[in-house]
Amino acid sequence: MKIGFVVNDIKTEKEGYTTTRMSMAALNRGHEVWVIGVAGLAYDPDEQVRARATTAPRKSYKSLPAYLADLKGPKARQERITVDELDVLLLRNDPADDARKRPWAQSAGINFGRMAIRRGVIVLNDPNGLAKASNKMYFQHFPEEVRPRTLITRSREEIRHFAKEIGTIVIKPVQGSQGTNVFLIRPEDIPNMNQMVDAVLRDGYIVAQEYLTAAEHGDTRLFMMNGQPLRFKGRYAAFRRVRTGGDLRSNVHAGGTLAKAEIGDTALELAEMVRPKLVQDGMFLVGLDIVGDKLMEINVFSPGGFGSAKKFETVNFSLPVIQALERKVDYMRYYRRNFNTTEMATL
Repeated sequence: MKIGFVVNDIKTEKEGYTTTRMSMAALNRGHEVWVIGVAGLAYDPDEQVRARATTAPRKSYKSLPAYLADLKGPKARQERITVDELDVLLLRNDPADDARKRPWAQSAGINFGRMAIRRGVIVLNDPNGLAKASNKMYFQHFPEEVRPRTLITRSREEIRHFAKEIGTIVIKPVQGSQGTNVFLIRPEDIPNMNQMVDAVLRDGYIVAQEYLTAAEHGDTRLFMMNGQPLRFKGRYAAFRRVRTGGDLRSNVHAGGTLAKAEIGDTALELAEMVRPKLVQDGMFLVGLDIVGDKLMEINVFSPGGFGSAKKFETVNFSLPVIQALERKVDYMRYYRRNFNTTEMATL
């Protein structure tokens, strides 16, 4: 199998990243693995998608630090490859990371991924599905049973009215990640909330959501693959994030701590309710962020946390992902590439 991993920039990849784990797992299974920064993508005059890509010099690695050091080091092999000749292209770049300094890079993976689809490359997650999910408004397409009550607006007065009606709310930008500009507004904060609102307005529209009291106990990240909860060797790919101190964010980037997740009927029911939409949009690998009996977010762009899940479940969840990709490549070969990416994404 020839597989490419599109990332924001190879220089900023880290050994703990899920993308690093998956690319090393693919290499160790004997596959041809290329890592591609979005700036290296190109569409040539002969109508082929090509890219400046990098691969590690050895055929297998026992440790992530050694693998990533070689991938970034002088011994790495760099070539301008034909993306259209790959079997699989995984879009693992996070547009939110490029929003401020490289806005041109935000949609690069989606746009070049769409072109690669024309040549029969399996592009995951489906770029057309990712285009629909380019901001948090995508969440509103899922059943209301899984979501907290939500207002999306740029009006201070509408947010103030919503806060008075709901009680305690959370506001955050419609685009963004890693807990940046996320604020809790309690009833006593409403008279002086303008400073928080203005901080979020700088990024565009505001998402205002009812505060889920269960968030005090943190949230659970549960991975979905092929439209189903990812389970391998009897263990779910999941972990809990617990807030520390008075910070409302349990996100690890914001100082939260990790714990083992217990996946019960409530989490599985939520996964089942969102499954049809994920399948419809060709979402191969997704992270669900669960608080109590609701979802806070559905992460479709480069969902991370395999390392955290492995820490508590002692299972390498990269392996079943690569195995699933191998089966998809076989299916495409059997049917002479007569399946489209959306159909293939969750098959």
